[in-house]
Amino acid sequence: MTEELKEIGFDIGHRRVGRLMRHNGISMVGTRKHKVTTDRNHKFNIAPNLPDRNFTADQPNQKWAADITYIWTREGWLYPAVSGCNPRPAFAACDRLGGKQ
Repeated sequence: MTEELKEIGFDIGHRRVGRLMRHNGISMVGTRKHKVTTDRNHKFNIAPNLPDRNFTADQPNQKWAADITYIWTREGWLYPAVSGCNPRPAFAACDRLGGKQ
């Protein structure tokens, strides 16, 4: 903010800009740098790829797949889930991550 004000001709310091922003209830919304959390160069055993991208089954209960994700909403965490048997999504809402329903 200070740099932009100086570019348009104001002679102002960063402390004054900060004080004026606090006085007017203006706050900065920063973005976080993406942190890579996957280590692909590990020496641990890797499970074999048994389905080999063939997800069709002749009968029920032959192949299973699972995934979990969570989305923050104004009402709390929302956990969408999709089952291979029933492709319609189901939702579960919790007060906090790992919390009670």
